Order: sequence, then structure tokens, then C-alpha cells
Amino acid sequence: MNTTLFFLRSSEQKIAHNMFPYALSIDNDRDIYTIAYGLKNTDLGVYSLTNNVVSGAAWIRLFNESHGTAAYVDNITPVLTLAILPDMRGNGIGTLIMNQLLQEAAVVYDKISVLSNNHSKSFYQQLGFFSLDDSDSKDVFIMVKKLEKKAIIRPTDGYDPLRWMD
Repeated sequence: MNTTLFFLRSSEQKIAHNMFPYALSIDNDRDIYTIAYGLKNTDLGVYSLTNNVVSGAAWIRLFNESHGTAAYVDNITPVLTLAILPDMRGNGIGTLIMNQLLQEAAVVYDKISVLSNNHSKSFYQQLGFFSLDDSDSKDVFIMVKKLEKKAIIRPTDGYDPLRWMD
């Protein structure tokens, strides 16, 4: 399987919009996660192409309490959305995307949060996320990862530092 990563630019916000249904979310308002994506310098995302098809995407956005997002922690912790096409899951695409996004996010943020469930909990734990509520009785809960600032290793194929954000 040939998978390549790309930065999610504001001109590609349709990718986030189209991938959102494949992400775990209890929020019905897709627009707060996707509309005008990339127009703020706090938006950051990565998507993957596998055999010339968008196979997954992950992006973070900074929200405030008034947005009412389910994974909101505080005004300085962005919320992660990760979506992988169902037939592409289990091939390492999510890990590939997340490793790159976490490197990029660490330059700007100290931590990120994500909405998880018991099915995705072990995936996020392997990436260093921890649950804010260790109760196994909940179906959906918030997980947080503290980010480490270190040198960024970017894929060189197709990377243009002058166009990283539109």
C-alpha cells in the first residue's frame, strides 16, 4: 500500500468536511470542526493519500468553552479529530498520520485533547494519551497528550515550506 502524507491546507477544508463522518464524535455540528478550516493560525492538520485516494485525516482546532465541543479541556488545548476510512483501518495509516501531526503540534501547543471510546482507547494510549476520567463505565471520554518539543522531521516528498499554510 502506497501512502503519502500532506499538510491539510485551508483550500482543502473539504477533505476535513468529507472525512468528519468517519471520526468518533458525539457532536452533531460538523461545521465547528471543519468550516473555515486553516484560516486561523491555530488550525493544523495532516491527511493521507493511499493509492491516490484520501484514506485518512487528522486535524486540530482551538476552541473555547462557548463552542460546546465534547473534547474541550481549556482555551489553550486544541481538540483533535482523527478520521480513517473504514476499509483502510488497521493498516497503520492512523499511526502514520498521528506521528506527523503530533510533531507539528508540539511546535505550537503544550498538549492536545481527543474524544475517545473504549475501542480507540488503546490506540491513543500507544501514542501517549491518557484519560482524564479512568472510569471504564463511560462509553466516551476525553483523553489528553502532553506534547514534547523536539526537532521536526517532515516528509520531503511534496513538501514546500513556502506553502505549508495557504
